[in-house]
Amino acid sequence: MKFSVFFALFSSAAAFAPAATKSGASTTLSALQDEAGATMPFKGFDPLGLADLGSDQTFAWFRAAELKHARVAMLATTGYIVQAAGFHFPGMLSHDVSFEQLSTMKPLDAWAAVPELGQQQIIGTIFLAEIITEAKGVHYTKGGDLPTIVFPPIDFSSVDADKLKVQRNKELNNGRLAMISIMSFCAAANIPGSVPALDGNPMF
Repeated sequence: MKFSVFFALFSSAAAFAPAATKSGASTTLSALQDEAGATMPFKGFDPLGLADLGSDQTFAWFRAAELKHARVAMLATTGYIVQAAGFHFPGMLSHDVSFEQLSTMKPLDAWAAVPELGQQQIIGTIFLAEIITEAKGVHYTKGGDLPTIVFPPIDFSSVDADKLKVQRNKELNNGRLAMISIMSFCAAANIPGSVPALDGNPMF
């Protein structure tokens, strides 16, 4: 139950710039190479053939899911490192748990220490952000833009197209690394020896 709640908490978010969606003919490896995030050394990397699974709408859904998880993983990885380094909010989270105590706990233990009402507020905020981004304009499975930031709104329309493409590549590639990082952090914190590179590190 704890694992399902934790990953539900970090399963969706919206931030940064929109990424382009695919349209037209069915996806091929060459088409993948033109997508945001398709950079060396893994240009067009798709060993499971997910790009050819389903329709163009399916592919757009995959792209949106990757983008959302990448953004959340970057926030989660940064937050984990900041907390583990000893930086935290002052004061009390609840009447018996301080933010300082929370920063010393493992991820699942920290989530369990949040009062039930606080957990509901967090999940409710994420749900609201998801509804807002999914209901905005033309849906990405129908040719619209992928999810953008909810608050504060940022307008990228004036940014040079080539520069925006570079930033989209960076966002996705950094997000992919962050997904690996936060999964490694959680594994190291809860399963001793599961990540040899982090074994014995006091942050975990």
